[in-house]
Amino acid sequence: KQWYQRRVAITAGEVKKQLKVFKEQKVDLMIAEYYEHVEEAEWHVEAIKEYMPGTPICASLAINDESDVHGVPTGECGVRLVRAGADVVGVNCHFDPFRCIEAVKKMRDAVQAAGLKAHFMVQPLGFWTPDASVQGFIDLPEFPFGLEPRILTRWDMARYAREAYDAGIRFIGGCCGFEPYHIRAVSEELSEERGGYLPFNCVYWGKCLEKHTKPWVRARSNKHYWETLNPGTGRPFSASLSKPDQWGITAGHELVKQHQTSTTQQELIEGNEFKQKLHRHEVPC
Repeated sequence: KQWYQRRVAITAGEVKKQLKVFKEQKVDLMIAEYYEHVEEAEWHVEAIKEYMPGTPICASLAINDESDVHGVPTGECGVRLVRAGADVVGVNCHFDPFRCIEAVKKMRDAVQAAGLKAHFMVQPLGFWTPDASVQGFIDLPEFPFGLEPRILTRWDMARYAREAYDAGIRFIGGCCGFEPYHIRAVSEELSEERGGYLPFNCVYWGKCLEKHTKPWVRARSNKHYWETLNPGTGRPFSASLSKPDQWGITAGHELVKQHQTSTTQQELIEGNEFKQKLHRHEVPC
């Protein structure tokens, strides 16, 4: 117990160092995000609450709709963040918009069932990840330099915005893979909810195509066409899904311990050897 309390105190001290400039500049809110372990996020939220009392706190985890990487159920994660002092809770990064929405729904339901009150947030990837495991897109073989075929269309993003809003989520944004046209699509879809505001260069569900020179393209100037489109990839031999690496070593393994010095050649060799053993099924996944 003493060891645990000492680690919490050390962590809180480091967080407060980072908060100093934000406190001095009197920011409107603090966002604590991209945690794979809810316990770490709790420590940070508690530190923010203590050091910056009265400042709204948004806390989001990089987890799926099942659990964090230590097996804490997603709904319970939401409850723990609210009890730690977060005003807005949710998920960000690692998974696609629709998997993230499902995760936040779990948090929403659990928070409400616990008799607590909070707002909810979601900042997903701009990539499809139906095949990602608990570590999200980092486990996919395309990460990080071959993810482009997985990018969502602006029409996917419009659906994401609507589903997130209908789920009671009001902090709706994006993370890795989001492009300006994605944010524009989110803003355009929720124009009515935002007082009629429309972003610059809206496409109005293809209405801009009404004056196109080709009649078959003009026929696409409607919402139904783009909502029901099943886009091709132009890659005839492309796999629809990938096999995640799933090394399964997040919790305390020597290979994932961070250090200040550069990765050594020996560490690279050990990592490659570990991967080969996985492929030969010599270590558990």
